[in-house]
Amino acid sequence: MIYLRVATAQDLEPIMEIINQAKAFLKAQGIDQWQTGYPAVSDIKRDIEEKKGYLIVEDGEYHGYFCADFGGEPAYENIEGAWNYDEPYVVVHRMAFAESSRGKGISAEAFPLIEQLCRDNDVHYFRVDTDRDNKIMQHLLGKAGFVYCGKIWYDGAERIAFDKKLD
Repeated sequence: MIYLRVATAQDLEPIMEIINQAKAFLKAQGIDQWQTGYPAVSDIKRDIEEKKGYLIVEDGEYHGYFCADFGGEPAYENIEGAWNYDEPYVVVHRMAFAESSRGKGISAEAFPLIEQLCRDNDVHYFRVDTDRDNKIMQHLLGKAGFVYCGKIWYDGAERIAFDKKLD
């Protein structure tokens, strides 16, 4: 059974391995996202310290990592377009999947787990962004029911933004 677990300091090395695998995958796809040092060890350490870092786990194997931030994202205040709702939301950053987990449907299972995490925190709205060239993530977001909202600027680059209202 796949589940989410809050990341701890002891998870830093395997998380960075997943992040670095994702960076290499993006680079191999010709996508500039994550090719300038972000996310760095300091970003992941901060996620862990703030209890915002989560691992996607099954039978002790780490399939993926992400940051779930219920405190909002300042970059989302300036959108070229419009969000569909104005209410408290979760933003997911730094979502990455282990190389060994690609093609196994883990991402399709990850989004419902994140949605349950939202409900557990009494939040019913989800925002996320990705690189314009990251067609794989855009496909995953579409399959998960996210809607395109416009463009934002994050980490010094233009990103496309999506949202989803949870039932």
